[in-house]
Amino acid sequence: MTARLAEIAALLGGESSGRADLEIRGLATLESAGPHDIAFVANPRYRAQLATTRAGCVIVAPALKDEAAARGAVVVVDDPYLAFARLSQWWAARVRPVATPGVHPSAVVEPGASIEEGASVGAFAFVDAGARIGAGAVVASHAHVGAGAEVGAWTRLMPRVVLAFGCRIGARCIVHAGAVIGADGFGFAPSPGGWVKIEQLGAVRIGDDVEIGANTCIDRGALDDTVVEDGVKLDNLIQIGHNVRIGAHTAMAGGVAVAGSARIGRRCTVGGASSIVGHIEICDDVHVSACTLVSRSIRQPGRYSGAFPFDDNASWEKNAATLRQLHALRERLRALEKRLT
Repeated sequence: MTARLAEIAALLGGESSGRADLEIRGLATLESAGPHDIAFVANPRYRAQLATTRAGCVIVAPALKDEAAARGAVVVVDDPYLAFARLSQWWAARVRPVATPGVHPSAVVEPGASIEEGASVGAFAFVDAGARIGAGAVVASHAHVGAGAEVGAWTRLMPRVVLAFGCRIGARCIVHAGAVIGADGFGFAPSPGGWVKIEQLGAVRIGDDVEIGANTCIDRGALDDTVVEDGVKLDNLIQIGHNVRIGAHTAMAGGVAVAGSARIGRRCTVGGASSIVGHIEICDDVHVSACTLVSRSIRQPGRYSGAFPFDDNASWEKNAATLRQLHALRERLRALEKRLT
């Protein structure tokens, strides 16, 4: 695929300079870009690469306009990172394979299932009785949609995704390969003879514009539903326990584990490999650093870090700095004690 620089500048609503007819053939990083690629600078750390990049065009903020223009074509926008994200979506829509509407001959669609106009059910996929696949939705090869489950319009279930019985996912969502939505939550009652399973009678409800990474698992609720609100973004290999509720537009990086019945607010972020214990509440606009153990409720917005235990970020950094000096402080204390005895 190719596009002219003028077309891209108009798409992004940016101010351009350089050859309007420059042919752009791909999107790339500053380091790897060639003469027909477009790249961007959003982080000041990469400013020095403007002098060495071979990119045919660079997307920059107004502060870097003159510097970028000195080396070649440029598109100036207020937010280069956001502009590049939108450009990537526009580009992907034109280069990625498009699913063919209809049901593949090898797919199994049970009686009573509803497949709306423009939807695609791929090879060896399974759609159980009473399930509904919305208009334009994609159920890719080997995906499984359980009895009574619902897939919203234009949502894409990638290969080997499981949407278990009774679970619902909204419109324009993306669920990547191997994700499991609606497996049983981890619930057992102890008895003298061993663990007795607590049947998980709830489901999973997922809102619109949600993205779920590969091999992520979202467990169904024990009684009430597990809920993921609109706009949530979950990375790969995340575990969401039963009856968790995740507020709108919260994002979690890979390897996060959230135990059952935790309540997470809106617009939160959770860094990779962090753990959130069950039955706690996290308010809106909380940002948890990577590898943090959240062991109690968080009532105030802000950034939180650490595992010994976690604290507000400023306090944690001070404590961490002190911890690194404990050995030296101990030796000084011992020397002082010897002088005093």
